[in-house]
Amino acid sequence: MAESRRRRGTAIAAVVAAVGLTVGLTTGCDAVNKALDCVQTAEAVADSVTDLQQAVENASNDPTQIEESLGSIDQNLDEIGDKTDNADVNKAVDNLNEAVNNVRTAVKNGDETPDLSPITDAAGELTKVCTS
Repeated sequence: MAESRRRRGTAIAAVVAAVGLTVGLTTGCDAVNKALDCVQTAEAVADSVTDLQQAVENASNDPTQIEESLGSIDQNLDEIGDKTDNADVNKAVDNLNEAVNNVRTAVKNGDETPDLSPITDAAGELTKVCTS
């Protein structure tokens, strides 16, 4: 009887260890996936910021390009905001949203060459927090 209890205890310990390992690996993979999502979206934001800079340079040819670029940044920020619960990432997203809104307002008020440095700074911060 003692032998069967020992086997049962060993079997239970093995199952508990396997469940703990599986949960640890799944949690680790989720964290890695979130980090990769963050980096990929930050890269997409950086590409959109580059597009925005080009749109501002070419505003006299096609003023709609600025709004399309701002919209692309908005979409990427919505995507990253939905995928993370990291406070630093969320703060960087909020800062970038604010910078985008300020540029959008400047353009609506007739500024054809708005200051993009707050957007580039905020995008850089987003990239930094996603990769650290």
